[in-house]
Amino acid sequence: MKIAILGYSGSGKSTLARKIGEVYNCEVLHLDTIQFIDNWHERDREEARRLVASFLEKDAWVIDGNYQQFYQERRLDEADRIIFLNFNRFACFLRAYSRYKRYKGKSREDMAQGCNEKFDGEFMRWILWEGRTKATRQHYRDIRCRYGEKVTVLCSQREIDEFLTSL
Repeated sequence: MKIAILGYSGSGKSTLARKIGEVYNCEVLHLDTIQFIDNWHERDREEARRLVASFLEKDAWVIDGNYQQFYQERRLDEADRIIFLNFNRFACFLRAYSRYKRYKGKSREDMAQGCNEKFDGEFMRWILWEGRTKATRQHYRDIRCRYGEKVTVLCSQREIDEFLTSL
């Protein structure tokens, strides 16, 4: 099984990926661990692309994250299922803030080592506005149209819970 998880920042992509990986007993790749290295520095782009390309060669995987430059089209083409977490901006904001309180001063397991959890003005603006541009929303609509039947859209924690129960 190959599963790609997309969605807005704070929607719960990494948590869902980890749970699905446990259900299907397959490896999970959190693209944030590819994008960032220690202290929120960006990894060399070609090195990052090589790491993702290598992971895509596996027979089964769960990959969470948007990052178009990391073979998004290939990931979506190869995925047996695409899950889009379409939470509203305020739910994402609250979820990200709750995550910050839980991991403040620490790196999450689905983030690169040395990238301590943060919740600053830049990230808040990203969650509420900059990560939800008209172009981004259109990109997600295009994915839903292009991949049709293999896309599952989840808009709330209740829907995520029901989805996990159905696996």
